[in-house]
Amino acid sequence: MASLTEYKKKRKFNKTPEPGPEKKRTKSGRLFVVQKHRATQLHYDFRLEADGVLKSWAVPKGPSLDPTVKRLAMQVEDHPVDYADFEGVIPEGEYGGGTVMVWDIGTYEPENTDDVSAALRKGELKFSLNGEKLKGSWVLVKTRDRQWLLLKHRDYYTTEEEVTEIAPASILTRRTLAEIAEDEGGDVKKAATGDPKKVPRRTGVKRRKKGGKKKVWHSKGS
Repeated sequence: MASLTEYKKKRKFNKTPEPGPEKKRTKSGRLFVVQKHRATQLHYDFRLEADGVLKSWAVPKGPSLDPTVKRLAMQVEDHPVDYADFEGVIPEGEYGGGTVMVWDIGTYEPENTDDVSAALRKGELKFSLNGEKLKGSWVLVKTRDRQWLLLKHRDYYTTEEEVTEIAPASILTRRTLAEIAEDEGGDVKKAATGDPKKVPRRTGVKRRKKGGKKKVWHSKGS
């Protein structure tokens, strides 16, 4: 049974802007998101909606569109669905302190199963992604304990190009990690280590208005 107990236990919601531990479901029930997160180390958080939460894995090197590349994915605590469009700064000293970007977002479809949670319990989930940066067929395979592998299947969308390098900015606001940190009071120097060495002049939106409400992303027709 999906639970947000561990998520709640690790966070102080009077100090962090992250959403609270509320279970809910999008219209499609098949949301996916990848968040680029510069905490102690840069990593990418890969999340799939199932049972009212986002099942989550930390992928140190980020997803690869090259089917010959196996990417380590460490399973972490379930996150609330509202986390899908969280982009901003987690205060230093808090769990996961650092800058977070919505790197890609969209919907997914499980392959050969209608029960995502059951497939994950068995240790293998095949699925197709329909994002802006990530598309096509993929698989998550459990190797031991919390350790999984994230692999791209060979199809029309495979490439040897490093997608995290050629498409480094936020899919929501077009900002780099450093720009998000600059806009929202984070450590710009620390965040910049997660950006490519050469990035174009900023074209992203400025800081969101304080107190403005966000809506969870929904795909068209979902």
